[in-house]
Amino acid sequence: MCIDLHVHSIYSDGSCTPAELVDLAIVNGLRGLALTDHDTVEGVEEFRCLGAAAGLVVISGVEISTSLHERTIHILGYGIDPTNAELQSWLIPIQQGRERRNAVILKKLQDLGIDITSEEVEAISRCGQTGRVHIARLLMAKGVVDSFDAAFRLYLGRHRPAWEGRFSYSAAETIAMIHRAGGVAVLAHPGQIDPAMGAQPALIRELTRRGLDGLELHYPTHTRRMKKHLKALAVELGLLMTGGSDFHGSTRPFHRLAGKTPGFCPPCSILEQLTARLDGRHH
Repeated sequence: MCIDLHVHSIYSDGSCTPAELVDLAIVNGLRGLALTDHDTVEGVEEFRCLGAAAGLVVISGVEISTSLHERTIHILGYGIDPTNAELQSWLIPIQQGRERRNAVILKKLQDLGIDITSEEVEAISRCGQTGRVHIARLLMAKGVVDSFDAAFRLYLGRHRPAWEGRFSYSAAETIAMIHRAGGVAVLAHPGQIDPAMGAQPALIRELTRRGLDGLELHYPTHTRRMKKHLKALAVELGLLMTGGSDFHGSTRPFHRLAGKTPGFCPPCSILEQLTARLDGRHH
């Protein structure tokens, strides 16, 4: 049996509700699942109730965009308490930063002659955190671009005409907040930071000094070579090794839920190691 500790719902940039994610996990024969929406824990309680009722091992989670030496990285928080008032307040500036960025992006697109409004984007987003993925979906619906890749390549990506940055906490601040909310901090998709794997050793060692607990070893685009390097670093530094598909549903159809993608099956032993680390954190 497999687990999947990296999935997104309609509360950020996924297309599935928590209920639909749980149903898919059961169909795929998964034993455990974690909801890790971007910069929000809004759907976590609903997800935990539904998952537990379906007999899944469910882990609360969040994926936070952060920065280290001007490099954007994503940190997963597992086992966090979604009702933690400090965490909820701490997330507000990130969420407000998303809203500010969306407004600037829409203005830039309008200045380029593209007929697009915030009301149209909100209609696509429906709930939770709205971001560039929803704007990309609207650009596709309007026939401005023919794919997500084209939306980011032509308009929304870094250094493109409608690009806009946004507020983020430092990696150290993010790891500390995850710990205060009772969770463990794991570096998401580390292979994407530098495909040549040149930047990761120094970066991961620094993050470990800042309190990082683990690395996302099992990830759909991690090559055998990447996994070998990352595993060696994890063993050297005493880091957890987790895994997840980064499933978004129809918004990123090439990332399929674990158990469905041939050869992608993060092992259940991860759950035992993660649970042990969380128990240590809580005591």
